[in-house]
Amino acid sequence: MLQASLTKNDKKASWLIGIFSVIVFTAVVLLGRVKLELDLGFDVHIFATINAFINSAIAVLLVAALWAVKNKNYQLHRKLMMIALVLSILFLVSYIAHHLLAGEARFGDSNHDGLVSDEEKLQAGTIRMVYYFILGTHIVLAALILPLILFTAYRALTAEFPAHKKLARITWPLWFYVAVTGPVVYWMISPYYH
Repeated sequence: MLQASLTKNDKKASWLIGIFSVIVFTAVVLLGRVKLELDLGFDVHIFATINAFINSAIAVLLVAALWAVKNKNYQLHRKLMMIALVLSILFLVSYIAHHLLAGEARFGDSNHDGLVSDEEKLQAGTIRMVYYFILGTHIVLAALILPLILFTAYRALTAEFPAHKKLARITWPLWFYVAVTGPVVYWMISPYYH
């Protein structure tokens, strides 16, 4: 097993993880309601494409890290998970940038007027409900996963491996679901970007 990288301090870690999670959640919610009217000279939806690639990379890293730990390659597992954490931070920055600069796209809004008429809903068909189901579960789990990821990482970095493993059994599938559904949501909504 690996040595601890952090000194155990559950109280301090709980406070820091809680505060950080609330700040990130609040920032995403509040900034998601703001649209900056800036002409940057490039298509700002590039950030959404970057997000899809980052989420895809995280999904691959999560599978590789699971394989590594199952094969008792703990050093590789730690490295892969740290890369996934760093990519998650880059994703968050890119996600906020996209929403600040592009605003919100509506599924089915084929004429890009910001409204989805009854005719557009009919054109989108039942796939619209599939999209909203995937999006809804993605958003809820994305909001819940951050503190779980941080607590799971904290348990590993303090070398509390039984607690880490117990948390990881919950965190990993949720994080993987969020990482996989992110690109699916992008693929489904991207035709409605304007």
